[in-house]
Amino acid sequence: MMIDAADRRIINATQGGLPLTPAPYAEVAGWLGMPEAEVIDRLAAMQARGIVRRLALAPNHYALGVTANGMSVWDVADDRADELGARVGALDYVSHCYLRPRALPDWPYNLFAMIHGQSRAEVEAKRQEIAALLGPAARASDILYSTRILKKTGLRLTDGG
Repeated sequence: MMIDAADRRIINATQGGLPLTPAPYAEVAGWLGMPEAEVIDRLAAMQARGIVRRLALAPNHYALGVTANGMSVWDVADDRADELGARVGALDYVSHCYLRPRALPDWPYNLFAMIHGQSRAEVEAKRQEIAALLGPAARASDILYSTRILKKTGLRLTDGG
């Protein structure tokens, strides 16, 4: 899934977001000295190849009142982790869902799911829904709550890679 120099320039120009103008792709094209159609076509091709997942609005969930955020962690049977992780990740209130290696003996958890809500009580209720979905395949769980934001951006590429 290699990209060429023009794709990299488009990624670098747009990774912080598209400009909020009536013609954002035309503006990006102007920055890069490319035709607007080429910028659109290249972004579509990168999306089709899985390099760009999506172009989307990213609301500030804190400003919208969704201020309780907890990373739920689960000790899930390895033979069911992929299947159950996909089901947890499909829940609309889970923004991130990962399988990670355990760090035994102190950290038995292998399934991680970030839950969002307007209160800790709401997050706990959603955590109980996940527990019911996982059933006996989940042997243990915990939750780690966010207390402050230290950084909130996606991956940022530099010109070199």
